Amino acid sequence: MKPPVIPLDRITALPEVYRFTVPEDYRDAMGHMNMRWYLALYDEAGIPLFDRFGLTLDYYTRHGSGGFDLEHHIHYLNEVRIGDTLSIRARLLGRSAKRLHYLLFMVNETRGLLSSIFECVNSYADLTARRTAPYPPDIAAQLDALLAEHQALDWPAPACGVMGA
Repeated sequence: MKPPVIPLDRITALPEVYRFTVPEDYRDAMGHMNMRWYLALYDEAGIPLFDRFGLTLDYYTRHGSGGFDLEHHIHYLNEVRIGDTLSIRARLLGRSAKRLHYLLFMVNETRGLLSSIFECVNSYADLTARRTAPYPPDIAAQLDALLAEHQALDWPAPACGVMGA
């Protein structure tokens, strides 16, 4: 896949959901952040992203619900080194009654580069039944509001083209 050409200022205009400085223990034999940490950081960024539309840990606990990642893809674009400060920005792409399709952009603030893109399809889940379930109306409304903002952006989302809600 050819790396996307998106001006960095477009990406940094998206909501920041996570910020992190890469510690020494993330170094691998190549002298940069090991690939296993990308997924860990994207996982951490998912918590504040989902908090934005009401799916907090408290909400999940009170409603016996949660979420399941169904599919994801990581596109590595530029090296991340120890000591670099990263910000992760979010863009929603679409949703169905039970699923959400979104992108997370890892911006290397230290170097002024887009380092990686994470694309994911996630599903709301009823944890009492251990099955996917429709989003509750209050959550769906919040998702739709943020999704409308992101669909109005004037640049195409660099989605892989094979995933969707």
